Amino acid sequence: MTLSPSVRPPLAAEVTAKLRGMVHSGEWPLNQRIPSEPELMARLGVSRGTLREAVKALAHGGMLEVRRGDGTYVRATSEMSGAARRMYQDHTEQHILEVRLGLDTQAARLAARNATDDDVAALGALLATRDQAWNNGDYEAWADADWSFHEGVARASGNPLLHELYASFGTVFHQDLLTQQRRPGFNGLPRDGHETLLDAIAQRDEDAAVASVNRNLNSCAEWLAE
Repeated sequence: MTLSPSVRPPLAAEVTAKLRGMVHSGEWPLNQRIPSEPELMARLGVSRGTLREAVKALAHGGMLEVRRGDGTYVRATSEMSGAARRMYQDHTEQHILEVRLGLDTQAARLAARNATDDDVAALGALLATRDQAWNNGDYEAWADADWSFHEGVARASGNPLLHELYASFGTVFHQDLLTQQRRPGFNGLPRDGHETLLDAIAQRDEDAAVASVNRNLNSCAEWLAE
């Protein structure tokens, strides 16, 4: 029996995978600066050229941002998220809302079909956190909880690809929430798309779940148009 020689990936590809793993694991938090070149070279045992090639690959994918004279920062938790962040910079709030309409309605329908009791309880806890943060004027915490609720619905859909796609837009949707919050007259605690959506999910009512999302996002579209 003839054995084929094992083929190792290029060193730069290995280093890229290691750096990607550090971002995925949360070892390097979002929007934080990663360790310096000398530190990473010593830690990984690679040359400056190999390290820079790996960093360049992740910067091209939108995960890292290299600032000359300042360092390298984490800008997204995945290449998909990085691509979404860069792409959305060129589009309007209306465009973002239209994309959300497609994603949220499908996530809601599947969550009403597949969510577990634990999913429903976790979503309810996030809404309680959202309400408390808004009432306390802690808008960062409000946006975090609101976004986590919607991502949780996507996770509860039982479709890992849908959840991954939805989560990739997290930075953009989160920032969009904070932008909306600063507008006069904005209601940060709408029931449609939140409490009524959760009720529909708990009752396994797919049509009611979709209708709740549609009412919420259509109301947002009307508000933006004003």
